[in-house]
Amino acid sequence: MAVETKYVVVRKGEEKMTFANKKDADAWDKMLDMADAFTDWLQQHQPDLGEAQAEALGLLLAEQKDAVQHILRTSKLPDIVKAEEVAQTPEAAAETESEAEAVAPEKKVRAVKAA
Repeated sequence: MAVETKYVVVRKGEEKMTFANKKDADAWDKMLDMADAFTDWLQQHQPDLGEAQAEALGLLLAEQKDAVQHILRTSKLPDIVKAEEVAQTPEAAAETESEAEAVAPEKKVRAVKAA
């Protein structure tokens, strides 16, 4: 008999997701916290927005937080988002994903003054 440890994310008494490791469960829980914060913020600033729409938008913003942060910093779409919008067929989307995985992230080089 095998013993398995499972981590379950529970929100408002409802099981949302089950994970095999704590790190993934904590990341999911943090993303849901962010989605709740976005939802509350949207409802405060757009009272006409329905609750379901606010929750959907809050979840989208939380799931895409890296893209949102990039847009806020640069006022431009991230390159990956642009590539996904251009790809219209499933084959093209698969090629774009494999290309994105193959490209290593660039390292920023900083100039340092010698003392």
